[in-house]
Amino acid sequence: MATRRRWKLLAFAIMLVGVVLGSVLAYGRFGVQRPEGSPMNDAHIMVDHVHVATDKPFEEVTKAFELQLGKFDADVRMAATASDDTEEAKARIAAMAGPSGFMLFGTNDHGALLRLAGQKRKAIQYIVGNPLIALQMTQHDIRASLYAPLRVLLYENEEGKTCVEYDRPSSLFGQFGDSRIAPTATMLDRKLEALVAKAME
Repeated sequence: MATRRRWKLLAFAIMLVGVVLGSVLAYGRFGVQRPEGSPMNDAHIMVDHVHVATDKPFEEVTKAFELQLGKFDADVRMAATASDDTEEAKARIAAMAGPSGFMLFGTNDHGALLRLAGQKRKAIQYIVGNPLIALQMTQHDIRASLYAPLRVLLYENEEGKTCVEYDRPSSLFGQFGDSRIAPTATMLDRKLEALVAKAME
């Protein structure tokens, strides 16, 4: 009787292993696939996050920040890239940049959104960049376009200080391990640092 019970338990265990193994094989067969056909894989990267704070009022910092940015115009970019004159096209795009070398692509007022949660906060996310700078990287690796344009967050913290936060470009673009991209990414580090420093003067 005990022997029969052991055989039943063993059979049940084998059946469970079969179900689990079948599920694993099915996932491998039907799971998410990249276009090339290889299984999707994840990569972990180290990102340098920058945080700076000042006693300068939020409104003054945002105003000084915005004054250094040009205004991106999608119509200008579309007309320029449709032109057969490459140099003229680049000149038209370059003309949209502000003193910082960046142009503003858009803003997200997260402070206003937080009112829906009953909070009063000052927080604006800026989307900034320069298509010609991005081109210096994407021509070597199109994946660099994942981080172009860049994002910068300006907000007022609980102590009333104005804070600026962003991820350092060289650490974002550095994951691609391309020596042709690295100099441009490092240059973006310097440009962002200068932009923020000027806004906080």
